Amino acid sequence: MTDIKVLMETALPLPSFIKGKVRDTYLLGDKLLIVASDRISAFDVILPSGISGKGRVLNRISSFWFEKIAHIIPNHVIELVENTSCLDKYLTSAERFKYPEYLIGRSMVVKKVNRVSVECVVRGYIAGSAWSEYKKLGTVNGVSMPKGLQQSQELPKPIFTPTTKGDGEHDRPMSIAELEGMVGKDLADKLARKSLELYKFGREYARNRGIIIADTKFEFGLDGTELILIDEALTPDSSRFWDEKTYKVGEAQDSYDKQPVRDYLETISWNKEPPGPVLPDEVIKSTTRRYEYAYERITGLKLG
Repeated sequence: MTDIKVLMETALPLPSFIKGKVRDTYLLGDKLLIVASDRISAFDVILPSGISGKGRVLNRISSFWFEKIAHIIPNHVIELVENTSCLDKYLTSAERFKYPEYLIGRSMVVKKVNRVSVECVVRGYIAGSAWSEYKKLGTVNGVSMPKGLQQSQELPKPIFTPTTKGDGEHDRPMSIAELEGMVGKDLADKLARKSLELYKFGREYARNRGIIIADTKFEFGLDGTELILIDEALTPDSSRFWDEKTYKVGEAQDSYDKQPVRDYLETISWNKEPPGPVLPDEVIKSTTRRYEYAYERITGLKLG
């Protein structure tokens, strides 16, 4: 099992900026240090079992994509932490400390910007909550869709379906009018345009490597007045990855993500409320393999 420090609390002697389900973000001088832990959540509950190496996969695959898509939009990355000594330059001598080795490969130094409070979801295939809505209403995010679509079918063209979340709430779908009311028409148009450009580039790149990116989400921030990409990019946590070889229209697809975890949790008596159950070793190992396989297929690199 993953080191408990990485799994539950990265516990660095730095001011905490935000603690997410997977990532812990710290103030590092006037920058931020984002650490991707091995924590995993399901049904909005952080589980007591970690997925070994998951944080490193998420961090490295995001870093890979941030480089690949930099021609479309700038991003918040300053540097990937490949050795802990690189962090010294962001702190005064009085503030420095001995950095834990687990930071290597699973953390990055980024710009501190103003986050746009919208999750920019792009769907190229109809699956998940979009499929559920379509079956009931014939719409996705309240927008009418062509009749006769099947589960997991590729859409005529990718669609932008933004969501937001409030304190203590699940993601809430937003209409384009609501988005414009929140951030203004110019920024709403740019969020939609850039999200679609990023998805289309990533989809084509991954497809050439035998992976279908069915949908994904992006987050953005404002660096002064400049819109930049933040958080993560095209990872198994933020996207639905399918194997092109086994893809079949009309049924649910096997995904390169935490699907073994979800599948296991559906077989046991758990009310999907905290605390979550401990995962069996085989479920952890199977999920680890999926994350590593997605990284290797897309990047062409071994996870060293």
